[in-house]
Amino acid sequence: MATAQASSFMFSHRRVDVRATMNAPDFRLSLNHLSLPKLPNNTHLEKQSRSNISITNNSARVRVDSSDSGVISKLYEIMEAVADRVEMHKNIGEQRNNWNHLLLSSINAITLAASLMTGIAATGGVDGSGFSAFKLSSIILYGAATGMLVMMNTIQPSQLAEEQRNAARLYKQLHGELQTVVALGNPTVVDVNDAMEKVLALDKSFPLPLLGNKMIEKFPSSVKPSVWWPQQRRKQWLEGKINGNAWSSKLEEEMRNIVEVLRRKDLDDYLKLGNQALKLNKMLAISGPLLTGLAAIGSAFVGNSSSLGSWGVLVGVIGGAMASVINTFEHGAQVGMVFEMYRGNAGFFKLMEETIESNIGERDAERRENGELLEMKVALQLGRSLSELRNLAASSSNNGTHEATEEFASKLF
Repeated sequence: MATAQASSFMFSHRRVDVRATMNAPDFRLSLNHLSLPKLPNNTHLEKQSRSNISITNNSARVRVDSSDSGVISKLYEIMEAVADRVEMHKNIGEQRNNWNHLLLSSINAITLAASLMTGIAATGGVDGSGFSAFKLSSIILYGAATGMLVMMNTIQPSQLAEEQRNAARLYKQLHGELQTVVALGNPTVVDVNDAMEKVLALDKSFPLPLLGNKMIEKFPSSVKPSVWWPQQRRKQWLEGKINGNAWSSKLEEEMRNIVEVLRRKDLDDYLKLGNQALKLNKMLAISGPLLTGLAAIGSAFVGNSSSLGSWGVLVGVIGGAMASVINTFEHGAQVGMVFEMYRGNAGFFKLMEETIESNIGERDAERRENGELLEMKVALQLGRSLSELRNLAASSSNNGTHEATEEFASKLF
């Protein structure tokens, strides 16, 4: 399911009525690494910067110097920064994934060794000095395991690794989007500002520090969809008429029905799953250190002549074994990663909802994103054909109260 998380930036689209042309630089995007298109020479850019385009917007003629070499240079600088962030988040994600495996195996080894030492000390098969050594060693090991578990359960390495994987994927998508902007030609200052906002929004949503309040909260009081895009605002589409922009009352109704299904079925379902994963992770994160701490206390009473000695052996041995099982289930099954995946999927559906609503909420249809293109994007994001998407919208509309529709909007996950 993690591989099905969808793009956040594929819903942005710019359209301009271009009266002047420019040659787009040639570039290739390697599957193994990100590459920047070759920057044209200054002479070519100076020729391009003399070109102006006319844009019709509410019957007003606006002159925009969209081929300014400074604009292109700024876009290249942003692309370089984005490419660097892709590698950075990818490398840090691999590092934090290694943390999860190394800490899991190390803590389990320490816990089981302490449990074994407690059992050996309780058998009475060692002399006085050996008994004290085994008993003290088990207490020290249990104490170390408790401290390491508290740290590990606080930072949740598997969840951190999932955050970095998401960040690398989204930065890579933004890099591709900027390449498309340059290839289409005639970028404007608006493109530069939008790119900067998206980079800063991603930086804020996927922070790297593990200390202070900058780290994403691992155990929130309630689950909310992840948000990695700039605040939705009224988009000023600069374009002329393109066959009426392909919007109709039927398409508007279809998009409203799709939003209703997304909100009521897909988004709600992933928020419920996220809440269940969060509760399970909280319980496991508390249980592990609690058991190792109790086992350490139990080991301290091993050898006591009273009934506390018998109970100390049981708590010291069984507590360590149970702590290893719980720790393995929590971090081996990567419950934190599963929670982050659910939260990220909910964010994907939230982005789709806001993108569609921002378009149908614009009263002037000529200022919206092209309707046919938006419909195709929604269908691709949900893993449906156009006919399947229309059938889903029609089914939701025919049910009236929307309560009878059991089908989810997304077929990908």
